[in-house]
Amino acid sequence: MQVTYWAEHAWLGTHVEPGVAIDVTAEGRIGAVRTDVPAPPPGAVALRGLTLPGLANAHSHAFHRALRGRTQVGSGTFWTWRDVMYGVADRLTPESYHALARATYAEMALAGITCVGEFHYLHHAPGGTRYADPNAMGEALIAAAADAGIRITLLDTAYLSAGFGEPPNRHQLRFSDGTADAWAERAAALKPAGHARIGAAVHSVRAVPAGQLATVADWAKDREAPLHVHLSEQTAENDACLAAHGCTPTRLLADHGVLGPRTSAVHATHLTDDDIALLGGAGSTICMCPTTERDLADGIGPAVRLQQAGSPLSLGSDSHAVIDLLEEARAMELDERLRTRTRGHWTAAALLRAATADGHASLGWDDAGRIAPGALADLTTVALDSVRTAGPDPLHAAETAVFAATGADVRHTVVGGRHVVRDGVHLLVPDVPQALADSIAALRG
Repeated sequence: MQVTYWAEHAWLGTHVEPGVAIDVTAEGRIGAVRTDVPAPPPGAVALRGLTLPGLANAHSHAFHRALRGRTQVGSGTFWTWRDVMYGVADRLTPESYHALARATYAEMALAGITCVGEFHYLHHAPGGTRYADPNAMGEALIAAAADAGIRITLLDTAYLSAGFGEPPNRHQLRFSDGTADAWAERAAALKPAGHARIGAAVHSVRAVPAGQLATVADWAKDREAPLHVHLSEQTAENDACLAAHGCTPTRLLADHGVLGPRTSAVHATHLTDDDIALLGGAGSTICMCPTTERDLADGIGPAVRLQQAGSPLSLGSDSHAVIDLLEEARAMELDERLRTRTRGHWTAAALLRAATADGHASLGWDDAGRIAPGALADLTTVALDSVRTAGPDPLHAAETAVFAATGADVRHTVVGGRHVVRDGVHLLVPDVPQALADSIAALRG
């Protein structure tokens, strides 16, 4: 059924336009965008506030949502945090993972996220035994996204070793297919759906032996699928790669054909000048996850230099310490201000592009992330009358959204022309907080 949405204010990629009618086709795409429409046309659904293209969360580990709060107790490092994460991973089943992911993706929808890139490596049962359906865990995530009403790119992840030349530890046996060829065979059985696309990922250079990187890269290339990789999140990874191969992780990826315009490097925190040139020259997207990078004390990546070198930027909530793409967007700018003691590295429009069009492109949804004819009708409306957003000139609504609003200010989320969140209420998951509480409680050990 065709529908028209009337946006009180809409961000059209370069500016905020008041009074915009967005006609949606029966196929869930934008048929027309009409400006200078001062009031809702007859029968139109009013979206009051600032309407953006749907937000793309380009990097997610859904099960990490169960870690919120518990990893904030005491001190430590990324590596001590990882031990707690393994404890949660050990207890998940396809059924409990579906419940947790459904609630987590519903939380994303409430925050205006219409598409998630799920970096999925929890493939098998404890000890590495395959389920009767070898993709039971991945299929649970695809079903969870459908239940929550959002799109997903399942980035099926190769994770084969604990480190350079080290076999998987007892926790990581769940992650490993043994070889990249076995990973490729299993991943090939995953099928896309209307709301789901399939991509690939290299967990990291420490988790996939160098001689097997090309197998993963070729799998993605043959399918013209997105390929993601954790890159240089920790200096320990760089040091170990240098000791094992005499080069940086970025150089190792480049030498084995992993980099390219369909590749996204996640974090890219600790890079050399040559690394930045390699990534930018390949046109690889960089996915920054500022709330996780600060939560884990990773550091601040050179996002400005990477973009100047030719890399598009996307954003992710990663470990879900917070699920708020507006916070990720402003954090990227504010972190750079802290490092350089200067302001204004990205405009609000540039940060919104990272959260929308470039994030979707990194996940293989080039037809999403903009309010334009032919694009998928995925929309997010941010209130302009909350205690955080009231007052500024509506023509500066993009700046208000990026630098003051939070996910709590999202009023409407529309996916494929269908309301998923209306007036701040999720229409498919009746009680998201209770769903989160119940699914997380079931995993407590």
